[in-house]
Amino acid sequence: MQPRIVARKVAPGAIEAMNGLEAYLEECGLEPSLLDLVRTRASQINGCAYCIDMHTKDARAQGESEQRLYALNAWRETPFYTDRERAALAWTEALTLITEGHVPDKVYEQVRRHFTEQELVNLTLAVVSTNGWNRIAISFRSMPGTYQPTRH
Repeated sequence: MQPRIVARKVAPGAIEAMNGLEAYLEECGLEPSLLDLVRTRASQINGCAYCIDMHTKDARAQGESEQRLYALNAWRETPFYTDRERAALAWTEALTLITEGHVPDKVYEQVRRHFTEQELVNLTLAVVSTNGWNRIAISFRSMPGTYQPTRH
């Protein structure tokens, strides 16, 4: 499989805008490990091989355990995640699969017990950003396997 388009080459301003959101998220106060889990989970749901590869590498570079990364698809069935992480993962799934229930009140109530309003906006932006990157990577066939973590 070959990439269709290298977006950063043909539309550098668009990618720079997306990177601006990423820069904000890196400084927003949410735990880097939480962001890595959220980004990985959204990418799993969307089937974005490039982003799964990238976010799991970032998570490992940050010190995340292999066990938690391997079990992320089945996070509800494991004891490996905190209540705050579980709430974030439920929120991530509801937003990523928004056509399947439009973010139920139960999920909102769960996430609000663990996140301030500002944190929830930032968490939502992390999910929005990841879903955007997934759509760019999937549609233009970004090639997984070459990414190397640089932020940690």
